[in-house]
Parts: sequence; C-alpha cells; structure tokens
Amino acid sequence: MADTFAASLLHWFDAHGRKDLPWQHPRTPYRVWLSEVMLQQTQVATVIPYFERFVAALPDLRALAAASLDEVFALWSGLGYYSRARNLQRAAQLCIEHHRGELPRELDALVALPGIGRSTAGAILAQAFDMRFAILDGNVKRVLARWHGIAGWPGEKNTQNQLWKYAEIHTPAERVADYTQAIMDLGATVCARTQPRCEHYGLTAAVPARKPARALPTRSTIMLILRDAQGRLLLERRASTGIWAGLWSLPEAEDDGAARRAAARAGARTNGTLEFRSLPAFTHGFTHFRLDVTPLTLDLASTTGVADDPDRRWLHPHEAAALGLPAPVRKLIASLPGI
Repeated sequence: MADTFAASLLHWFDAHGRKDLPWQHPRTPYRVWLSEVMLQQTQVATVIPYFERFVAALPDLRALAAASLDEVFALWSGLGYYSRARNLQRAAQLCIEHHRGELPRELDALVALPGIGRSTAGAILAQAFDMRFAILDGNVKRVLARWHGIAGWPGEKNTQNQLWKYAEIHTPAERVADYTQAIMDLGATVCARTQPRCEHYGLTAAVPARKPARALPTRSTIMLILRDAQGRLLLERRASTGIWAGLWSLPEAEDDGAARRAAARAGARTNGTLEFRSLPAFTHGFTHFRLDVTPLTLDLASTTGVADDPDRRWLHPHEAAALGLPAPVRKLIASLPGI
C-alpha cells in the first residue's frame, strides 16, 4: 500500500502540485523553516506576501537572530499567533549559539528549538535536506484519515498515534521533498476540509471527526487613543504573557473610571470633565474567545514624559506603523481622521 500511495501521490504532484511557491526557490533550510512556521494555522495565499516581505528584510538566519524583536513583530504584524515570531527569533539565536549559525540536521536537535514540533522538524529535514522524515500537519492528517478510514478526531492521542504510524509507512525513500509537498498540496487543494473532491482520488473511506464545537466566550475592553498637541499617540508595550504578548498597542481600560485614570497618567487634567469621543466599536476574534473593543479618543493639551519608561512611547502614527502592532490596532490607527 505504501508504494502505491506514494507513487500515485507523486504522479498527481507532477501534474498538479505547487512548484512555484516562493520558499521553493531557493529551497534553503532557513526559507523552508520560515515558511513552515508561517503556515501553521495560516493558509498559503495569506502567507506568501508576508514571507516575501520577511525574507527581503531578514534574508537569513543570522539576520533574524540579530534583529530587534520590534522589527520581527512589525514584519509579522497581521499574521497572528505572535508567539510564532518570538519563538522563531529565539530559535535563530540558539542556532547561532549552539549550532554554528545553521539549523541542525538532527530531528531531536530541531525539536529542542522553540516553536518546532515533530511535524515541523520533519518538514524541514525532508524539504531542505531531502532526508526521509514524515510530517503530520492538518492537511496530512485529513488525507491519511480519509485514505485509511480513520474516523476519530485527529487531535485525540490514539488517533494521532495511528496517523503518525501511517505517515511513517508512506514516506518514500526517494523524492522525499516532492512527496512532502505533494501530500500537503493534496490536503489543501483536493482533500480539503470543506467541499472536498477526494472521490476523484479514492479518498472516500471516512471523514475524520472534528473537535466538538463550543460557544466562544466574549471579553470586552476599552482602547484609548490619547493624542498630544503634536498629533502623537501614546503606545504601550503589552505584558510578556497573554494576548499580543510583547507587542505595542494602545492603552486599555476595563471601564470608564479606569479610562479616566489612564488619561490622567498620560497628562490629562483631572479638574474638569474629560470629553472622550467614541469611535465605532468592533469585535476581534481569537481562537478561544471574542474581544469586543470600544475605542475612545481624547486630545491632550499637555502630556507626561515617558523617556524613563521603555514600555511607553509617544509616537506619530507613521512611526507606530514600524512597530509590531496587533492587526486590529494597526487598522484602528489607520482609520483615524487626519492619518
């Protein structure tokens, strides 16, 4: 079965597979690694412009290791799952420190790096070094589950162990890089999650179960757009844990009282009524919850200095754009009148 499956898949890939993706030319270890991390939870069409911008600014592992985290976050802004960017840079720095500035060629050494799991490590070794290692991302799980009639949820441990067994069996000794790309392509373009066309390839034995859906909880926050007389905005670096960890963002408050106290810390006079102006509220979706955002704006005649606080800055909007900002914050700032 392994020979038949792999041979048929490679035949399909030769006719229909994607061979012009930017990380394939040239297919260096750094570019393969970067693409694999970007493609976690993100579709190819979305990743391509981010990948091209990233490698133009940071073309190799040493450049990534030497960059500031703000620069890395700025290049990543909009892709989401920002821990990926933080882990990417930390892994690059560890490669400089312990692997002579290169990605290691051993599975265990790759998995030991931040943000690299077994499947990502296998993809790097297979595609960059043409070494026989299996992968098991979401697309591959779906293809193998349908081919072998495995109906359990792929995230369940026993199901995942079964899928890894078949992934190892089917990975060929030759053309490993092409096979790896082929099985990902088939899962993304033919054996898709919705509107699959698997019947054309004999993959109709089973439909893998999905994780049970649950209602997402909703949180709420007030985002403060505090603008000084020069048109600069107050930005704060978020904590190192939680959502948007380490990114620059607008100050936030839980309620009106907290918003007024935050404005006072920025220099707003408290002996009169603070006239906040409301902007249209919006909702931003995360994997595990929804965030309702109420933006309030306030122009300040005078402000407090932040020179002694590395986590607070007064910046013009075009300066803020050069930092790592969460996508909804970037869009909010860009929508302000006069920007």
